[in-house]
Amino acid sequence: MQRYTTTAILLHWLIAALIIGAFTLGLVMTDIPGFSPTKLRYYSWHKWAGVTVMLLAVLRLLWRLRHRPPALPDAMPAWQRGAAHGLHHLLYVFIFAVPISGYLYTLAAGVPVVYFGLFKLPVFMAKDPVLAATLKGVHYWLNMSMAALVGLHVLAALKHTIIDRDGTLRRMLPGRSH
Repeated sequence: MQRYTTTAILLHWLIAALIIGAFTLGLVMTDIPGFSPTKLRYYSWHKWAGVTVMLLAVLRLLWRLRHRPPALPDAMPAWQRGAAHGLHHLLYVFIFAVPISGYLYTLAAGVPVVYFGLFKLPVFMAKDPVLAATLKGVHYWLNMSMAALVGLHVLAALKHTIIDRDGTLRRMLPGRSH
């Protein structure tokens, strides 16, 4: 069974960990009342994770365009191949759409993004509370949709591991070949 490249595997798991962390922080930070130092720190970490996801996603997409993924198992039905490709394309869309929507929401709310407290990201729009309210909802629903897609992705990987036993998941696991 052919495996993904080490770079693809590293980017996959790093992006996955950051998305899970940012999603969890997003849920926790929005439930903290008021503006406490903890809440502000979580917002910063959430934004930093989002920017990092975006940067790594660009690297991953560039890598993917130059390196073909291993072929899916021959025994996999055509509809599952189509579903797998469609789901992967949707995940790429959401991996970009979620951080972009968060960034735009932050700008519309009039809050600059300072990456790791060191680099101020460009501010190219004025504060707009009406747009901020809309973008807040867009960001939320994009996140919830991506969470559903990630859940589907995980379930498919588990199905291929437990039921089909076709080695699909092993292609993306870190470590030596299995």
